[in-house]
Amino acid sequence: MERKFPYLCKPITIGRVTFRNRMFSAPMGGTDITNDGCIGPKSTAFYELRAKGGAGAVTISECMVHPKTDGSHAYHLDTAILNSLASFTYTADAIRRHGAIPSVELSHSGMYSGTYMTDKSRQHGLAQWGPSACVRPDGVEVGELTHEMIDEIVAAYGQVAGLAKRAGFEMIMVHGGHGWLINQFLSPWFNHRTDEYGGSIENRCRFARRVLQSVREAVGPGFPIEFRMSGSELFEGGYTLEDGIAIARELEDGIDLLHVSAGTYQRGFGDTHPSMFKEHGCNVYLAAEIKKHVSIPVATIGGLNDPAQMEEIIKSGKADVVYMARALLADPFLPEKVMANRDEEIVRCLRCFTCMAERAATATRRCTVNPLIGREMEGDRVLPAPEKKKVLVAGGGPGGLYAAWTAARRGHQVILCEKEDSLGGILRSEQALPFKYEMYQLAGTYTHLARKAGVEIRLNTEVTAEYVEREAPDALIIAVGSRPLLPPIPGLKGDNVVVVNNYYKEKDKVGEDVVVFGGGLAGCECAIHLGQEGRTVHIVEMRDVLAPDANVRHRPLLLKEVEKYATVHTGCRGLEVRPDGIWCEDKEGHQFLVPGKSVIAALGQRSCTDIVEELQDGAPFVRIIGDAARVSTITNAVYWGYHAALDI
Repeated sequence: MERKFPYLCKPITIGRVTFRNRMFSAPMGGTDITNDGCIGPKSTAFYELRAKGGAGAVTISECMVHPKTDGSHAYHLDTAILNSLASFTYTADAIRRHGAIPSVELSHSGMYSGTYMTDKSRQHGLAQWGPSACVRPDGVEVGELTHEMIDEIVAAYGQVAGLAKRAGFEMIMVHGGHGWLINQFLSPWFNHRTDEYGGSIENRCRFARRVLQSVREAVGPGFPIEFRMSGSELFEGGYTLEDGIAIARELEDGIDLLHVSAGTYQRGFGDTHPSMFKEHGCNVYLAAEIKKHVSIPVATIGGLNDPAQMEEIIKSGKADVVYMARALLADPFLPEKVMANRDEEIVRCLRCFTCMAERAATATRRCTVNPLIGREMEGDRVLPAPEKKKVLVAGGGPGGLYAAWTAARRGHQVILCEKEDSLGGILRSEQALPFKYEMYQLAGTYTHLARKAGVEIRLNTEVTAEYVEREAPDALIIAVGSRPLLPPIPGLKGDNVVVVNNYYKEKDKVGEDVVVFGGGLAGCECAIHLGQEGRTVHIVEMRDVLAPDANVRHRPLLLKEVEKYATVHTGCRGLEVRPDGIWCEDKEGHQFLVPGKSVIAALGQRSCTDIVEELQDGAPFVRIIGDAARVSTITNAVYWGYHAALDI
């Protein structure tokens, strides 16, 4: 067969191991890490799904090599821990049986030991050790590793690598980036030693070189060793790309695959994990430049989800392998679809950070566009229903589309009705914001999948009680969404006001001076876009903070963008919308004008409860999903829609 993306699909041999394609699953932490560091069954299923989906390699993350100095936040592979070796063995087997190569990332947190520790009761009792003594910004004292400690940690890398090989892993990734211990030795910001481990780049690389040698002695010749590094630390005082090249050249003779990432967790989360405000592949230049100076294969990573872009990266020689993490949460079967020339079916990652926010907030996994994530043990295939039924879905937003697609895959007769002339619901408004275009694109992908599964789509069709009675469905899924909230504020319905949901249709009405009325997530993102277009933007928000509805990972990056592009007025109540702005009152009772000839109303949404009440007795099985049930997130709409269809 002729491959549409032949370079991505071409096998690659690293060491003595051949990988089936160039699309690798990047290190991601699991979903049920036990307190003693074992891989739980949910995590095994989590990793297995990426292997089923066609990735060339799947990397387990992170295995901390030295519990004595690093309790940390992830796995420990240690024969002293009951079930430790067994859990790794079962996981390696679960990956390998689908044709992917199992790999494990070996790491040490150094001065950040315990940062994301599973057992929170032990977190603050850990001693912190790094290349140099210091006090962390959070006030925690860090001790300098002695030569004896360094020797012990180096040996531990080898011991754990040997156990990983015994468990069935066929590649080892040594984590030397992102601000963890090896990176701390490489970095002039962290490393102030005056002995053989500090000073020159050669000395700062000594610890990493010894670790690689220890791993090689344990796994033997031909076994692939991958080294993950930050091509640049991307902050003042850290090492530069020029230094990254020197580090790569210093270490390459101990490496089979050089994995070039970027930044540090501690000083640049949005660099290491590029947000929607950055270009896809914004860090590829680091790998491309380093590749010019080394003779070993190079891998790249950073917000990649488009097979055409990834094909160009490989074809042009910027890298030999592309890694994806979030993209394979959104669609674990992305590699399989690429291999089968079905790229139009790929569900793209939105870079919304729901996955990482859930990790931080609840120690679980959830993906906005993929309800399987974190729940893989429930089954990753939609099975036929024992009895075929007629299903009517009212509303063509993301939840309704996902429900319709799922119900059709189960073999039901599915009719989806949308009262507008296009599908997507609230996602339609995202087409006006370039950095959120993938949310608009999502509606098109879900629509394509629904049509392919056999869903009958009826546009310009409002579902009423009479309509439901005529159709007489066995099951009714109500996904009618929400309406913009427009309180009775004088002037809010004036000609100079555009509701944020309608901005994509009424962009021409918005002038150069704009007040965004409402500082929630939607208002802030619209303000950023307007500012990026060069307009003067003010945000008026009654609460004391902006975007409390944004998740914990996206919000800090969002606020940085707001700071660049808008003047913010929090704690201000809008009293009246005028032709020249919004008349406001602050908490002290002072009244003033926030100027702007155009106003974007972003004051929230309200569920369409009147429609729900009209329809809720329309069929034997009725389920209300998404904003129709409770104004919430795309994540909940998709999740509820999926499970509603499974319950029919």
